[in-house]
Amino acid sequence: MNRDKDTLRRIARERRASAHGNVDPAPALERLKGLLSGTDGPVSFYWPIRTEIDPRPVMLALQASRTVCLPVTHGRDAALTFRRWHEGMDMEKDGFGVSIPALDEPVTPRVLVVPMLAFDSRCHRLGYGAGHYDRTLAALRPHARVVAIGLAYAAQHSDADLPVEATDQPLDAIVTEFGIVRPENGSSLAWQADDV
Repeated sequence: MNRDKDTLRRIARERRASAHGNVDPAPALERLKGLLSGTDGPVSFYWPIRTEIDPRPVMLALQASRTVCLPVTHGRDAALTFRRWHEGMDMEKDGFGVSIPALDEPVTPRVLVVPMLAFDSRCHRLGYGAGHYDRTLAALRPHARVVAIGLAYAAQHSDADLPVEATDQPLDAIVTEFGIVRPENGSSLAWQADDV
C-alpha cells in the first residue's frame, strides 16, 4: 500500500505541477467562495507551498465576515491545531517550514479548506503522507459538524479510485476550476458540474 501511494504521489505531483501556472485558478476560487457562503463558523485555510492553489484571495475576502485560521503542525503523528489569521499579521515557520501566524490565538474551525496531491470521485484525497488532516478530522468530527473542502486543479482528479485506509477521512466536497465534486455524485465526470 505504501509503495503504491508513493508512486501515486510522484505522478500526482507531476500532474499538479503541469497545471500550476498553466491553469487559471480564479474559477476554482470563486466556486470556493460560493460554497463557503453556505457554511458557518471559523474557516481554516492553508498557506500555499510548492504548486498548491493559493487560497489567499479567498482568505482576504472572508476575513471581514468570518474567523479565518491556519493549521499548525506538531510532528508527523499529531493532529493539527489552528491559529487565527488576519492580513498583515506577523508570521513564522513551523517545523515543516510552512508559514503560520506568530501569535498563538487558538481557533477550532468548523470548515477546513484542504490541499492535496490528488482526489477521486468519492472525495477521497491523496495527501503528502503524514496523515495530519485525517487525524484532525477524526478528532473534530465526533464533537461537531465539520465540513472539509478540498481545493485542487481538475488535472489532479484520478480516474481510478485512490487506495483508502481505515484512518482516511473523506472530504465533503472538492472544488476545481471546472466545478465541484461531491461524493454522492458517484461519477468521475461529476466534477464538471457547475452547481454550488
